Amino acid sequence: MSKTIQQLFDLRGKTALVTGGSRGLGLQLARALGEAGATVMLSSRKAQDLDGAAAELKAQGIDVHWIAADCANDVEIKRLADETLAQFGHLDILVNNAGASWGAPAEDHPADAWDKVMNLNVRGYFLLSQRIAKKSMIPRRSGRIINVASIAGLNGNTPAMTTIAYNTSKGAVVNFTRALGAEWGKYNITVNAICPGFFPSKMTAGLMASIGEDRLAAVAPLQRLGDDEDLKGLCVLFASDAGKHITGQWLAVDGGASVVGCG
Repeated sequence: MSKTIQQLFDLRGKTALVTGGSRGLGLQLARALGEAGATVMLSSRKAQDLDGAAAELKAQGIDVHWIAADCANDVEIKRLADETLAQFGHLDILVNNAGASWGAPAEDHPADAWDKVMNLNVRGYFLLSQRIAKKSMIPRRSGRIINVASIAGLNGNTPAMTTIAYNTSKGAVVNFTRALGAEWGKYNITVNAICPGFFPSKMTAGLMASIGEDRLAAVAPLQRLGDDEDLKGLCVLFASDAGKHITGQWLAVDGGASVVGCG
């Protein structure tokens, strides 16, 4: 018998790890998974931020835990994966969201800043996915991996945005999603990417201040910025049985900005 739509989106009994989950888009994604019934592990570098985020989710009745770890560090990635699996027993859903950016003209962009962005935004996604898959998802022949990319990985920038490393990393995440989805489909692991547009966050605060929220909103056909609900539906789709036949795909959540070439 086929499942009802409510059953397809139900994440009760599922476990999820969300990196960069203490604030902004990561916290929104964690909240979505928790509201759908999943037990959630939050991770970011700062314990104080995680403790506050966990308290916020617990107040909603979400079963949430946290581990402080730096997803740009190989040893910390291994520890995060192993401690999560030790607590949960297995992992059903991995959300790779931790990220960094750096603003500088391409001709002056520091090489060490390039490496910092790439290590967290690309290498970190790969190493954590690899560790979780080998220790849990592949043996169980089941898993959902959701990578947070960006519309910055789909197009070039306006001249006001000098973020060559960030754009390059997010373009890599889109193709990482395609390649990994193709390779791990045989294990019943789906791999998909969310490409947010302009959302108010700590990472985008400088851009919002320099360009202006109204101007950024105006470039999107829907004439608005993203809010604290706009990623939730897609996240649960990719994480749940409702999305079990979707893999290797990306979807922009940007008010239509990428449709008119404003990524």
